Amino acid sequence: MSRFNTRGAPPAASSPVTTTGERTRTHQGGSGYQRDPKSELFLLAVANFVGTDTFYETGGQCDDRYTQLVRQLAVEDPVWTAGMLGWLRGPGNMRTAAIVGAAEYVKARLEAGRGSGGPAGASMRDEGAGFNRKAIVSVLQRADEPGELLAYWTSRYGRRIPKPVKRGIEDAVGALYDEKSLLKYDTVAKGFRFGDVIELTHPAPRAGWQGDLFEHAIDRRHHRDKPIPESLQLLRTRAAIGDWAVEKRRALLARADAAAFLQHAGMTWEALAGWLQGPMDAAAWEAVIPSMGYMALLRNLRNFDEAGVSDEVAETVARKLADPDQVARSRQLPMRFYSAYRAAPSLRWGHVLEKALTISLANIPRLRGRTLVMVDTSSSMQAGFSRDGTLMRWDAAALFGVALGQRCESADVYSFSSGRRHWGDAPCAATKVFPPQRAESLLRAVGRWKDGGWFLGGGTDTAAALRETFRGHDRVVIVTDEQAGHDAREVTESIPATVPMYTWNLAGYEAGHAPSGSRNRHTFGGLTDQAFRMIPLLEAGRDARWPWERPAS
Repeated sequence: MSRFNTRGAPPAASSPVTTTGERTRTHQGGSGYQRDPKSELFLLAVANFVGTDTFYETGGQCDDRYTQLVRQLAVEDPVWTAGMLGWLRGPGNMRTAAIVGAAEYVKARLEAGRGSGGPAGASMRDEGAGFNRKAIVSVLQRADEPGELLAYWTSRYGRRIPKPVKRGIEDAVGALYDEKSLLKYDTVAKGFRFGDVIELTHPAPRAGWQGDLFEHAIDRRHHRDKPIPESLQLLRTRAAIGDWAVEKRRALLARADAAAFLQHAGMTWEALAGWLQGPMDAAAWEAVIPSMGYMALLRNLRNFDEAGVSDEVAETVARKLADPDQVARSRQLPMRFYSAYRAAPSLRWGHVLEKALTISLANIPRLRGRTLVMVDTSSSMQAGFSRDGTLMRWDAAALFGVALGQRCESADVYSFSSGRRHWGDAPCAATKVFPPQRAESLLRAVGRWKDGGWFLGGGTDTAAALRETFRGHDRVVIVTDEQAGHDAREVTESIPATVPMYTWNLAGYEAGHAPSGSRNRHTFGGLTDQAFRMIPLLEAGRDARWPWERPAS
């Protein structure tokens, strides 16, 4: 009888997040698996809001583990680490972690005697030509970020700025500093003003007007009473209207050209609120909305409603928010749309946010066969998942779990935690199936999850939950922080070895609850839908790679 050469035997495939074979314990005392440093760093990086506590670690502990891993891998594999940092700030959309990582990357390499400056156009493969400089510039994508990086560096390592950091910032400043960015980000609240950054790094202006801008930024920083150069017309316009009386400022909003005027003056909504010296009413919002960016619109839907913005103007906002190209360019995490949906009081944004969220989740595949989706809603998943505390880790787990369930040909979606009531109790799962409703929108489904008691709380009995719910499914997807409790049978042993089990990690703790990287056991991470793309690849027998690595030709 043939054991291997059968039509149903798929080729083995590997995934990048890999366990080493060494054993450990989870924070809940369950059997754990050590990951290799790259895997540990990746999962931590994509879930780490710097300085934010998690359920089992303080913000300081998370940050220390993150910086130690970056520093280790910056020396051991600088190409991989630099690629991760650039991706983290770009498609990964994790700003602070990328900036911190780039600073620690350069510090570790300099201490190890690896590189100094080098030409900006040098290849990342050239060990002595701009490695460190290119790592710095890759994470600086917004005009306030050069100052952020300098503030982090000086708070950690003092005022002496090494050459690669200066040169990387110099490259970024040339691309990022213009009149609008000066008005938006060069505020007195910043420790490092634009003028400070320019004086420290001495960037070469890319055009005559930028040279004037650099000089003006330095004068502005040192409170020198010099006229604004003629080439900087936007700054001159803003300075001129700064002398207007409040009555004249309010009168501007009634003019037919109010929106064009504010846009020409580079007026953000924050600047307009201060300029008007009073509340933002409907007229103010309607005048500034045409020049607002995608994120600003998304975050102010509630303000638009409370001010009474007209339906006509709201429709222009809706068209922009639901435009696929705008959604893609905005790089907003799916959770942003869910957060906006919860914050906006009126119903006129619901359909728009549903469309935008659906676009942002376009990479979730339509999986054939029967899929078991397990959503961890134990107490550790109740840890904060946003800086303002409005979203919890289990909100993200529910969103992604329900979204995957809606895309599957056939899915059983369960919330799970632990049914144990006392220390020493035998493993016992608490599970609750989430029944689908025909043609239900994703946002409404997640609202039903939240309001209907699917957030269970308590401990984490993942292995017991699998044994209770698995019924011959073709695959299992578990959205969790992996901190399972002790069980005589491990998580990986609770379903047949022939059934693929995909763990989507949303916390980045050190120990995993199952082996990963091969043999039908794989772990993903991140706050976007990108990880789901790996499932069809692996089931087709194709190796999955790190998201910043190109597939082999």
